[in-house]
Order: sequence, then structure tokens, then C-alpha cells
Amino acid sequence: MKTAVLIPCYNEALTIEKVVKDFRRELPDATIYVYDNNSTDDTASIAEIAGAVVRRESRQGKGFVVRQMFMDVEADYYIMVDGDDTYPAESVHQLLTPLINQTADMTIGDRLSNGTYAEENKRQFHGFGNNLVKNSINLLFHSHIQDVMTGYRGFNRVFVKSLPVISNGFQIETEFTIHALDKRFKVVEIPIDYRDRPEGSFSKLNTMSDGLKVIATIIRMVKDSRPLMFFGILSAIFFVLGIGFGTPVLVEFFKTQYITKVPSAILATGMMLFGLMLLIAGLILATVVKQYNKTYELNLLRIYSEQNNQR
Repeated sequence: MKTAVLIPCYNEALTIEKVVKDFRRELPDATIYVYDNNSTDDTASIAEIAGAVVRRESRQGKGFVVRQMFMDVEADYYIMVDGDDTYPAESVHQLLTPLINQTADMTIGDRLSNGTYAEENKRQFHGFGNNLVKNSINLLFHSHIQDVMTGYRGFNRVFVKSLPVISNGFQIETEFTIHALDKRFKVVEIPIDYRDRPEGSFSKLNTMSDGLKVIATIIRMVKDSRPLMFFGILSAIFFVLGIGFGTPVLVEFFKTQYITKVPSAILATGMMLFGLMLLIAGLILATVVKQYNKTYELNLLRIYSEQNNQR
């Protein structure tokens, strides 16, 4: 059994040594990879001295780093954790066990359920943003995920090698969750304790800009995976607007047999036609997505077969 610990890093010189040593203590047989993403401090050299395999990713953004990690590293099980020492290495065994027992394809280190994130994290709007994203995804995908945006996760090889990484930045955590739910992977959440960054360490997450990117990622992935629902909702909105603008025109026509509200009639007709076009687009794209899902499942079978042959 080969386990890889993946640590994406950007300017984490203050904490990376402790993170690497903690995971070496908990998983002495695992290979620990630190991917340095253009750090301007000594993150890379400190990680190397601590015993990690250090590689560099020049394209700025966590999504780029994760994409390269998943392409480079070969293992049976993967643990991904941030290099800021906010996640306990002691919980790694709980994240690995469901993967090894084949009861999960992805495990999630849930910071929110036991309240430690709310107690430790003092940055404004982070809790609100987490809840907004969590509730949106659970509503859209009929799930019960508690922590969508945690940076502490475990994966098996099939999940890693079948994930098309699209996001460039911090939206990658949201992408993991949506992909797992959409493609029907087994997900298990493990409540963990969360500790805030030590003094002198700073988050690279911008609450507003990165939050908007996460919301845009949700909308994009819903459009791509649930096109009939996405375009159906837009279609319904335009149909309702068309009815709203067209009702006075119809009332006038039935009363007088004449139409004087010509602009309203044209606007209502245009909205109804546009709504119909959106509905047709949703139906066509739903067929395309269904065919894509069949192709994806065949690719998944190929990865499973390759893994079984290697064993």
C-alpha cells in the first residue's frame, strides 16, 4: 500500500516544517510531497530539510498545483492537506481507514460540525461563505455534506486519476465535492479539530474575490452537469416575464379586439420565444451530458481495470 501526502504551499515557511514532521510521524512509510507555488520565502528549502520531496509549480493558483500533483504522483491513497498547520496530522488515520476499507472514494476532514472552526477562525464572512456554499450544493445535489471547502481530504487512486481539474484557484475544494456528488463517488466525512493559523502566518484567501469565484464555479458546474435544470429555471423566468408583459395585451384584445400596447406585445413575444429557446437548449445539452457520463463511466472502468492488473 503506497500512500502519498500532498501539501500545496505558498509562503508557509513559518509552519511547513512542523506539518511535514507531524505527517512523517503519523505516516512513516508515506511519501510527503510539498509543491511550492512561487513562494518568496524559504518554504521549499525548509520542507526539503524536514524530509519532504519538494517540487515546484510556476503557474500561480492552488488549482494549478493540485492538477500537477494528481498528474505527477502515483500512489494507492492520497492525503491532501494545507501547509499552514491548521489541520491535525493525528486525524490522518481516520481519513485513510474508509479509503482502505473501500467504503469511500473521498474522505473529508469536516471542520464545521464540532464547532472548532467557528471558535478558531476570526476572519469575517468566512463562516457565512462556507454555509452559503454548503447549503447551495446540498440543495442542488440533494446531499448532506457538512464541510464543502475544507483543505484536508483523502482520495483513492481511482478518484484522483479520473478527476478533470478545471479550477485554477481556491475553487478546487468546491470542485472536488461537486465532482464526487455528480459522478456518484462514495464520500465519507470525518469530524476533525481545527486550529487557526499561528501568529505571523497569513491566509492567502481573499474572502470577497475568491468567494465570488467559488460561487461562479458552482454555477458553471451546475450548468455543465445539470443543464436541463439550469436552462429550465432560466426558461421559466422568461416565460413568467413574458406572461407578465403579455397579460395586459391579451386583456385589452379580448375587450376591444384591438392591440394598442404594441411594444408590450413584442416584448412579451420575444421573452416567450427566448424562454422556449432556453428550454430546447437545456434538452439538447442534457442529452449531450448523458452521453458524456456514459463515456466517463467507461473511462472509470478502464482505470479500475488498470489498477486491478497492477495488483
